[in-house]
Amino acid sequence: MAITAQMVKELRESTGAGMMDAKKALTETDGDMEAAVDWLRTKGLAKAAKKADRVAAEGLVGIAVRDGRGVAVEINSETDFVAKNADFQQMVREVTEVALQTGETLEVLKATHLNGKPVEDVLTDAIARIGENMTLRRMHVLEGETVVSYVHSAATEGMGKIGVLVAVKGPADKAQEIGKQFAMHIAATSPLSLSEATLDPALVERELQVQTAKALEENAASAKPKPDAVIHNNIIPGRMKKFLSENTLLGQQFVINPDITVEQAAKEAGVEITGYARVAVGEGIEKKEEDFAAEVAKTRGA
Repeated sequence: MAITAQMVKELRESTGAGMMDAKKALTETDGDMEAAVDWLRTKGLAKAAKKADRVAAEGLVGIAVRDGRGVAVEINSETDFVAKNADFQQMVREVTEVALQTGETLEVLKATHLNGKPVEDVLTDAIARIGENMTLRRMHVLEGETVVSYVHSAATEGMGKIGVLVAVKGPADKAQEIGKQFAMHIAATSPLSLSEATLDPALVERELQVQTAKALEENAASAKPKPDAVIHNNIIPGRMKKFLSENTLLGQQFVINPDITVEQAAKEAGVEITGYARVAVGEGIEKKEEDFAAEVAKTRGA
């Protein structure tokens, strides 16, 4: 597969690797971007990269909670200017309220009536009225004994760039108080899963392969190589333990008190976290970037 300059640029931006290292990684992996990231990590030339770090889109996440049920709804727009539009914000607020009342899936939400017509048609009307493409992209429903919400980078009440829901079991007053702290923690750290038990096995296996290859390569290059038993029984398990603690909510150091984990903080408060959702605007959407000079030339009819 031919390795293009754009592919090298994308890999460099997502990993921080040098140009030649990025090109070699793509060559070694036949242009497979994810495999190239792993190759760079194996060589110690890149940090773990999340796809979300390489994507962008505009819009808002609407959050609403009532009686142990919470929803997070993402509606995208082409520009941040529209996300600040009062008309757009009102639509996000109304769609989120409909989702809280009746929505179980995105398809059901789109078909549910709002102001006399399906939500999907309401969005179509807004596109015609505001003059910019929009997408009702995601909806997440979370239920629990107590559901607490938090909005980061709020544009107005109940909506912003990141919306978090946390389900907490325990005394209602304590669940509300510390649940807000847990929600803020989740907004800041973006855990991959609640616990090791709920983490995607394929993701764990991929990380294990990377850490194994990296440890073996480092050991082979060392002036004083360690016995294989030390590598497989101590070093690799230690690195996997670190990976799990950094990427699972319960295993992470609590941002409010880094001396304890989130799980310990919950136990000390007499509550249990039973679920969470974190929705960030534009997560997973590739935003096309155009050469600025070409864009200017286009506007001049060149």
